[in-house]
Amino acid sequence: MNKIELKNLIITELGNIAPEIEPEEIPEDQDLREAIELDSMDFLNLVIAVSKQTKVAIPEADYPLVVTLNGMVNYLIDKQQ
Repeated sequence: MNKIELKNLIITELGNIAPEIEPEEIPEDQDLREAIELDSMDFLNLVIAVSKQTKVAIPEADYPLVVTLNGMVNYLIDKQQ
Protein backbone atom coordinates (compact mmCIF):
# COMPACT_ATOMS: atom_id res chain seq x y z
CA MET A 1 0.00 0.00 0.00
CA ASN A 2 1.21 3.51 -0.69
CA LYS A 3 0.94 6.50 1.65
CA ILE A 4 -2.39 7.70 0.27
CA GLU A 5 -3.95 4.23 0.54
CA LEU A 6 -2.66 3.86 4.09
CA LYS A 7 -3.92 7.30 5.09
CA ASN A 8 -7.35 6.51 3.66
CA LEU A 9 -7.40 3.15 5.44
CA ILE A 10 -6.56 4.76 8.78
CA ILE A 11 -9.19 7.46 8.28
CA THR A 12 -11.76 4.80 7.40
CA GLU A 13 -10.91 2.81 10.53
CA LEU A 14 -11.10 5.98 12.62
CA GLY A 15 -14.55 6.56 11.14
CA ASN A 16 -15.58 3.06 12.22
CA ILE A 17 -14.30 3.65 15.75
CA ALA A 18 -15.43 7.24 16.19
CA PRO A 19 -18.14 7.94 13.59
CA GLU A 20 -18.75 11.42 14.98
CA ILE A 21 -15.37 12.56 13.67
CA GLU A 22 -15.30 14.06 10.20
CA PRO A 23 -12.29 13.04 8.08
CA GLU A 24 -11.30 16.68 7.54
CA GLU A 25 -11.08 17.12 11.33
CA ILE A 26 -8.29 14.55 11.62
CA PRO A 27 -4.94 16.32 11.96
CA GLU A 28 -1.94 14.76 10.29
CA ASP A 29 0.76 15.63 12.83
CA GLN A 30 -1.00 15.85 16.19
CA ASP A 31 -1.49 13.12 18.73
CA LEU A 32 -4.80 11.58 17.69
CA ARG A 33 -5.68 10.79 21.30
CA GLU A 34 -5.61 14.47 22.18
CA ALA A 35 -6.62 16.09 18.89
CA ILE A 36 -9.79 14.09 18.33
CA GLU A 37 -10.19 12.86 21.89
CA LEU A 38 -9.64 9.15 21.32
CA ASP A 39 -9.55 7.30 24.59
CA SER A 40 -7.03 4.53 25.17
CA MET A 41 -9.52 1.82 24.13
CA ASP A 42 -10.37 3.64 20.90
CA PHE A 43 -6.66 4.03 20.14
CA LEU A 44 -6.05 0.35 20.84
CA ASN A 45 -8.96 -0.60 18.59
CA LEU A 46 -7.51 1.62 15.85
CA VAL A 47 -4.10 -0.04 16.12
CA ILE A 48 -5.67 -3.51 16.03
CA ALA A 49 -7.87 -2.67 13.03
CA VAL A 50 -5.01 -1.12 11.07
CA SER A 51 -2.77 -4.05 11.95
CA LYS A 52 -5.35 -6.53 10.68
CA GLN A 53 -5.94 -4.61 7.46
CA THR A 54 -2.25 -4.13 6.66
CA LYS A 55 -0.95 -7.39 8.18
CA VAL A 56 1.70 -5.29 9.97
CA ALA A 57 2.10 -6.04 13.66
CA ILE A 58 2.38 -2.91 15.80
CA PRO A 59 3.85 -3.90 19.16
CA GLU A 60 2.90 -1.82 22.20
CA ALA A 61 6.49 -0.57 22.45
CA ASP A 62 5.98 1.16 19.09
CA TYR A 63 2.72 2.93 19.99
CA PRO A 64 4.52 6.25 20.52
CA LEU A 65 5.55 6.07 16.85
CA VAL A 66 1.97 5.75 15.61
CA VAL A 67 0.08 8.34 17.67
CA THR A 68 -0.22 10.74 14.73
CA LEU A 69 -1.78 10.05 11.35
CA ASN A 70 1.49 10.72 9.52
CA GLY A 71 3.45 8.76 12.12
CA MET A 72 1.24 5.73 11.61
CA VAL A 73 1.48 6.00 7.82
CA ASN A 74 5.27 6.30 7.93
CA TYR A 75 5.55 3.42 10.40
CA LEU A 76 3.47 1.16 8.16
CA ILE A 77 5.46 2.16 5.06
CA ASP A 78 8.70 1.29 6.85
CA LYS A 79 7.40 -2.07 8.07
CA GLN A 80 5.99 -3.07 4.69
CA GLN A 81 9.41 -2.91 3.06
